[in-house]
Amino acid sequence: MIKVYRSAESVVITSGDQAVDAPSFSFDKLFQAKNPQTYCEHAIREGTPVSIDTIHRDSWLAPLESQEVWAAGVTYFRSCEARMEESESSGGDVFYDKVYEAERPELFFKATPARARGHGAEICVREDSSWDVPEPELTVAINAHGNVFGYTVGNDVSSRSIEGENPLYLPQAKVYRGSCAMGPALCVTDSLLTDTAIKLTIERDGKPVVIDGTDLTQLKRGLDELAGFLFRDNEFPDGCWLMTGTGIVPSTEFTLLSGDVVRIAIDGLGELCNVVA
Repeated sequence: MIKVYRSAESVVITSGDQAVDAPSFSFDKLFQAKNPQTYCEHAIREGTPVSIDTIHRDSWLAPLESQEVWAAGVTYFRSCEARMEESESSGGDVFYDKVYEAERPELFFKATPARARGHGAEICVREDSSWDVPEPELTVAINAHGNVFGYTVGNDVSSRSIEGENPLYLPQAKVYRGSCAMGPALCVTDSLLTDTAIKLTIERDGKPVVIDGTDLTQLKRGLDELAGFLFRDNEFPDGCWLMTGTGIVPSTEFTLLSGDVVRIAIDGLGELCNVVA
């Protein structure tokens, strides 16, 4: 597996125990390529060798350039249950049950590149929200030709109180400053992930207050299926990222607070860590 890390100064690419600095690497060209793996292999050959320990740092920028970030909802049964629970009082619960069973998935815009935070950066909760949670999600890289070619760890930070009040408030619950985190790296591989474990840990005052997990066998829809619906009658000349939904939902008594540390780990992809501003 090839991993691509982005900093403000350059890009570091690893393959096995090899690491190179590739300052001319372009995420846009990667996402535009018909064969992204080949593009990465060429960048490794042209790069300057560095210590593999270079990747062990406290922060990385989100692994993207011009790519939009989209998201899928209600792709795990646990998420369906949670959305129905939070929307019951407004009468909106029936919509989540229907979309879970429907042929067409729920897809929505999540973030522009400027709104995407990287590993080690601060994430935010809305001041006008009373109930906020992280949503750990496998996030897939899709090239301009509609093909899934890589993965990263994603956090679709959401306001459950705003979405629960009315499903039409979804954009306000999902799209705001610091609501999207991705990283630490873009992991390029020819193999689709199928049964990988996802783990969430939230620490408050140095102690874990939430520990939960799931795995990709619980994901109802295939990754290629989600990518196919996203690209229907749409175009992404620079490719895009797609968060694939969450199967981890903290209890109704929990809400994120300033200072909380959110850690999301996906087997093989690394751990994304962010502090709530």
